[in-house]
Amino acid sequence: MAVPPVRPKLKTAFKNARSIPPLYTGGPVTLTLDGQRIFTCVGEHVLLLDVTTGTVLCRFSGDTQQVTSFCVTPSATHLIVFTSSLSLRVFEVPKVRQSHEQQVQPVRTVARAHDAPVHVCKTDPTSSYLASGSADGVVKVWDIVRGYVTHVFKGHGGVVSALAFSYPRDVSSPLQSQRMHLITGSVDTRIRIFDLSSGSNARPDAVLEGHVSVPRGLDVSLDGKWLVSGGRDSVVLLWDLSPLQNVKGKDRKGKGKDKASGPTLSKTIPVLERVEAVGLLHSVEGSIGSTSTHDRIMFYTGGEKGFIKIWDAHEGKVLFTLGEPESGGHATESREEQRQIVDVLYAPSIANIVSVHADQNIVFYSLSTRSLTHQIVGYNDEIVDAMFLSNAPNASSTERDTHLAIATNSSLIRVYSLTSLDTRLLDAHSDIVLALDHTSDRRLLASGSKDKTARLWAPIVDQGRATGWNYVCVGICEGHVESVGAVAFSRKQDTDGIEGNSCFLFTGSQDRTIKMWDISSVPFSSVDEKTEAARCKSLTTHIAHDKDINSLDVSPDDRFLASGSQDRTAKVFKIVHIPASGKNAARGELTLIGTCKGHKRGIWTVRFSRAERVLATGSGDKTIKLWNMDDFSCVKTFEGHTNSILRVDFINLGMQLVSSASDGLVKIWNIKEEECITTLDNHEDKVWALAVSSDEGTIVSGAADSVVTFWEDCTEEREAEKEAKRAELALKEQDFLNYVSLNDYKRAIELALAMEQLGRLLSLFKNIRSAAGQTPEFLSSFTGHPSVDAVIRSISGSDLAKLLRYVRDWNTNAKTSAVAQTILFAIFKSRSADDIAKAFSSELREDVFADLANAPTKNIGGTAMRELIDALIPYTERHMSRMDKLLQESYMVDYVLSEMDDGMFGNEMEVDS
Repeated sequence: MAVPPVRPKLKTAFKNARSIPPLYTGGPVTLTLDGQRIFTCVGEHVLLLDVTTGTVLCRFSGDTQQVTSFCVTPSATHLIVFTSSLSLRVFEVPKVRQSHEQQVQPVRTVARAHDAPVHVCKTDPTSSYLASGSADGVVKVWDIVRGYVTHVFKGHGGVVSALAFSYPRDVSSPLQSQRMHLITGSVDTRIRIFDLSSGSNARPDAVLEGHVSVPRGLDVSLDGKWLVSGGRDSVVLLWDLSPLQNVKGKDRKGKGKDKASGPTLSKTIPVLERVEAVGLLHSVEGSIGSTSTHDRIMFYTGGEKGFIKIWDAHEGKVLFTLGEPESGGHATESREEQRQIVDVLYAPSIANIVSVHADQNIVFYSLSTRSLTHQIVGYNDEIVDAMFLSNAPNASSTERDTHLAIATNSSLIRVYSLTSLDTRLLDAHSDIVLALDHTSDRRLLASGSKDKTARLWAPIVDQGRATGWNYVCVGICEGHVESVGAVAFSRKQDTDGIEGNSCFLFTGSQDRTIKMWDISSVPFSSVDEKTEAARCKSLTTHIAHDKDINSLDVSPDDRFLASGSQDRTAKVFKIVHIPASGKNAARGELTLIGTCKGHKRGIWTVRFSRAERVLATGSGDKTIKLWNMDDFSCVKTFEGHTNSILRVDFINLGMQLVSSASDGLVKIWNIKEEECITTLDNHEDKVWALAVSSDEGTIVSGAADSVVTFWEDCTEEREAEKEAKRAELALKEQDFLNYVSLNDYKRAIELALAMEQLGRLLSLFKNIRSAAGQTPEFLSSFTGHPSVDAVIRSISGSDLAKLLRYVRDWNTNAKTSAVAQTILFAIFKSRSADDIAKAFSSELREDVFADLANAPTKNIGGTAMRELIDALIPYTERHMSRMDKLLQESYMVDYVLSEMDDGMFGNEMEVDS
């Protein structure tokens, strides 16, 4: 006898396991010297990120104004932030290794540090001093720990554009001094050198003239002998600072030889691009930045072309480059502006160099391997689609999803590593990517774009590559005359294990046609980035709809194709595909077999069930419809979203649906009951992207708010928690009954308060009042039992505040007001006003300790007590007036009874006598 298959349980709970929020939206960026943590700007806040995992470690609070500049001390102990409000804020950098939500508050704030915005700041190598340059040409030097200004340097002819400290740390000659100098650059093209051992308003020791445009970068060698400067005049200048280290002439403002001996220009190097960042390398291929002019000095530059150049200073030539320039076929002026470098950071301890780009991407390179090692995408803009990928062949379902591809409002496809959030940008399209799809084994990725083409991407499987993982374009589908808004691979798996499970691809376009492509010649993996993309052949073209095609899906058996369009219909086509054999080329056809009509607005998504012969569609009319594949009739309609349905998919063997919509919500549906089981909310805008993992344990949603959220199934965890709570509650209830039976009222009341069971506590007080004895001990009790009086006198502060809130609730009902007034009388008689006020303060402290993030929004103890009293007084006055009225009415009853006594029994008594 066959055993029927066990139907899986419904997935009823999902938790926000991880999210990818915006990590960098523009502005300054700085890196710790060990290269493990990086500081970025997101709006008014500064974030501290872990480079390895890409997670946010902490967030430094802002002052509602844009951050104009910040820097971190070399010791990574303090962060100094300048904003457009002209304030200076000093933060202590926490030594955290795990993410936490609490915002770091400043330890010192200077309300008006400068009279103009500060666009550049720098700390000295000893982590003692801070230099800040403002837009009005004033440079100030601050003592970081003590918080006061040590020097003010004026005279710059405009905005200060670059700063650098010179502090020789490798003094090999007794003629050299360890004086600290500050080097500044400004828009007047001059470079000034100030001696910090001189007066606070000293004139510069030297003014260097050589640039004809704004100097954007300054750096000094470790021995203090060499200065390199780069600017927007497309040249880098190498200056000899040796005369500054000569201590023979004590008077630097002297005359004759002493005045003439100053820094000299040693080399002018044309860079042929606007330089935005320049710096000396200290530890690459030997001794860099050495004390001898004959030793090799290397420096880096970054600018408008979008890649880093490593130079030999004395020879004036490029040794190698990091990063690739724009592809010549589709590079545009706007693309070049987005990819240009705005800053370069250097971590000599790990030989890493980091480029910060105008499109909010941060790229890490290794100088030893000369390759990309890590990349952080700061801002994804509007996310329009997402797909799980795998570059591990023959992996199990739990290990299959290794990467996540995201299409955004850009021509670049982002591919995230799910373990480290390391990202690669796939650059081949020349316009915005609109749709993504993957093969059944999730190894091949297809993308459709506004550039009227579809492209196929495969992983690079060469394990010996120094540049790590990546994807490369292996196929191009060209032929549409409008944007490609939908792509769909075949779904059927090969049973013979041959690589390349899918052999055809469908594309849908704004030109209202569906094309079928033969992709049998496309490789499913590559060995390097130089793989030439194959040109795919179109097998058939079918005019399918009257308006734009928004979505395509292929049935699990590759027999049917479904399409959804703005013309408010979904159509189902029969697929005929004959693969190539011998001299016969591959052939394909589409035949319309049914049309699903019923939606009142355009259809944004279609999806076949992988277990049943049904089709799901989501529409702009805010509904999801389920269609029978036999007669194409609507069998179910799901309503619940408040805006257009954008994505829908089946999970849990077709028993459930997951949907996303323009209302920013993700909903999980029970198909049988036609109801929404749970709603997932972590977005503030349209949720365009929805992807389900292979094991259906994770759902990824991406929205127009640039946030990607990973929802993990936690149904079993929630059920286990509920069962544990139920068992714990049952034990507590039994303990409560035991305490009551033993007349241990103290523990009974404390347990009832801990369980927050108002009903049991109310019944306890009622029973005590009704069972009160007539002995003097009981008659003198406030509550009717001396033990309960003792409990009220000794109850802790937070429990007392909780009991008073219960009394407030009981006092609103005439049936329970007697108990409320009794307990209230006992509290006010046995506890002082100070004790009651402290009770609310104690409760507040416990709340603050439990939830630091919500502490600022809670009421202080005095305010909470005042609100409680304001709620008690009106009901108490009402009860008093009611009692007064009853008392007055009782006098009338007494009078009537006395009169009846005299009239009825008085005459009878006289007769008898």
